[in-house]
Amino acid sequence: MILVEDVHKRYQSEHGAGKWILGGINITIPSRHSVALIGKNGAGKSTLLRIIGGIDFPTKGRVQRLCQVSWPMGGAGLEGTLTGRQNAKFVCRIHGHQDELVDRLAYIQDFAELGAAFDEPVQTYSSGMRSRLQFAMSLAFNFDVYISDEVTAAGDARFRKKAANAFKNMTAHASVIMVSHDENTLKQFCQSAIWINNGQAHWFDDLEDGLKVYKDYVLV
Repeated sequence: MILVEDVHKRYQSEHGAGKWILGGINITIPSRHSVALIGKNGAGKSTLLRIIGGIDFPTKGRVQRLCQVSWPMGGAGLEGTLTGRQNAKFVCRIHGHQDELVDRLAYIQDFAELGAAFDEPVQTYSSGMRSRLQFAMSLAFNFDVYISDEVTAAGDARFRKKAANAFKNMTAHASVIMVSHDENTLKQFCQSAIWINNGQAHWFDDLEDGLKVYKDYVLV
């Protein structure tokens, strides 16, 4: 279970505090429940996803993770000056898998399909390459909840199919919180929806209901 309690978020800029992106989010995400985050561009979907994943922090409020939650799969949280291999080694060590380092690295390298670039600095990667590395790194560990930001859109058609199949296998033992602009992808993996609108979150038990309300709002 994940508890999002009165979460507000805005960013500081050289001009001072920006506008509120999230204005008091209160949501309970049940265990073993896959959820789509939906809303227009700029609504705060990815911001909320990063906060749930723990790589960003609310300006006000808190998130309680009563389960093991992955970092957002999609390229965030990589150290650009390190190579793909060095990033993978670092993650293996902080997750306590030093004894399995060789096997984990082999899995990540094979799944990400980066070739020689696995030993090049991540700052030289394209966004798709970053996403593939982050996706492979996430799959190398067991989490209760995996967080995905458009990750199944990374790479060519063959890799997208591979990523989708990996997601299917993963959902047999874990749940997903997902941002995607592909409605078919959301329908494939998610049961429920959280619609982000004007800084507020609206929960829908049924994904179809959430998508309908969102599309009706967009068409107004």
